[in-house]
Amino acid sequence: MLFNSLSFAIFLPIIFFLYWFVFNKKLISQNFLLLISSYFFYACWSWHFMFLLLFSTLLDFYTGRKIEAAENIAQRKFWLWLSIVINLGFLGIFKYYNFFIESFADGLSLLGIKINPWTLQLVLPIGISFYTFHGLSYVIDIYKNRIKAEKNFVEYGVFVSFFPLLVAGPIERATHLLPQIQRRRTFDYSQAIDGMRQILWGLFKKLVIADNCAMLANNIFDHPSAHTGSELLLGAIFFAIQIYGDFSGYSDIALGTARLFGIELLKNFAYPYFSRDIAEFWRRWHISLSSWFRDYLYIPLGGSKGGTWMKVRNTFIIFLVSGFWHGANWTFIIWGGLNALYIMPSILRGTNRNNLGIVAENRVLPSAKEFLQILTTFALTVLAWIFFRSINVGEALFYLSGIFSKTLFMRPEISGTANIILILTGFFFIVEWIGRHNNFALSNISKLPLPLRWTFYFGLILLMFIYQGQAQTFIYFQF
Repeated sequence: MLFNSLSFAIFLPIIFFLYWFVFNKKLISQNFLLLISSYFFYACWSWHFMFLLLFSTLLDFYTGRKIEAAENIAQRKFWLWLSIVINLGFLGIFKYYNFFIESFADGLSLLGIKINPWTLQLVLPIGISFYTFHGLSYVIDIYKNRIKAEKNFVEYGVFVSFFPLLVAGPIERATHLLPQIQRRRTFDYSQAIDGMRQILWGLFKKLVIADNCAMLANNIFDHPSAHTGSELLLGAIFFAIQIYGDFSGYSDIALGTARLFGIELLKNFAYPYFSRDIAEFWRRWHISLSSWFRDYLYIPLGGSKGGTWMKVRNTFIIFLVSGFWHGANWTFIIWGGLNALYIMPSILRGTNRNNLGIVAENRVLPSAKEFLQILTTFALTVLAWIFFRSINVGEALFYLSGIFSKTLFMRPEISGTANIILILTGFFFIVEWIGRHNNFALSNISKLPLPLRWTFYFGLILLMFIYQGQAQTFIYFQF
């Protein structure tokens, strides 16, 4: 059930009506409705894997209780590691088994040893990387005495499976989401309207920006030898815009939908393409995952408190693991490694926290220095995205070699459709730039006069009807 599908357009109002007008008398009723509707939402994707979601939920609910009740540190560690091993074991089998066995076979072949690896024909359960990390953060937080174990299974089940975030995040924390599930919620008109604005903007990002850029990027990435270096570069830029519009669009719809039910999810994007360096980019891109790795991997490893070697080691670990989290392919690992290399100079010089504020704050335009920093950061990011987009390393290297050829400075042949998409993308980034001080681009639009506001809303809807691209599945569903 895609967020941009007719079935979701029917599903959401029904659940909204039941939630606020039928099950509004008791909190347990509202939470039970959210739990059932979330499992129904997941079943629409793949009912075969509902047992895995339920098992993961039961496992962490039970081990969390056992960790809290343990009489000594040895017992606490046992139940913690039981949860970690089983959760990562399922993730490893479904997502990484074939990668490891095939990589092992390739390594042996380099030594002259030929084997036929036994691979598994497995379908990756949708959302497994996200709900697995929900559960892991929960049991780790109990072990670290940050929270108490949840005693109500329905409330914990909603935390793990809440349908707006179930299949592609954001990756929530029990410390943030569970208290909202546990307390009585009353309808807040302004919160719901703000949620609708965010849904509208997310749909525009997905349908108009991401899906149209996908069409152009796919055409170039699928036939790189038929394009000049300048066209290949343009294709990489289209993919960079596609993945941002696609994933941040999904996150906007998820956060806006949650607001309709009186729940605030973690912010997942903060205008990352306006970043002045790579460190700032990673504070603004997929924030829930970046902060998860920071809190549960980087800091436990020692963070940046040690010497130079520890800083380098920990930085590479977190980025390589982040790349591997995205998929069982060397392209993702190289993508993570590239970003580690990008950020390393600022880590070593201690300048990685120089750009904590909003770019050009209280100014209409950035300075020349800021503009150059933004352009450089975007260029580095675009080059790294080529590995993320490519099927294998060889394809990525061929694509890069095509960019850095003598045809790079040739004028690209751009179709009329591409010109229209570039204009729409320009409009999109202007709106994002104007709204960069806010949680999402349209959150401050209520200050506009009512006629202007509604003209803008209807304009977005009209653009979605006229320029809706060919439907594409959300990119992060595959992770």
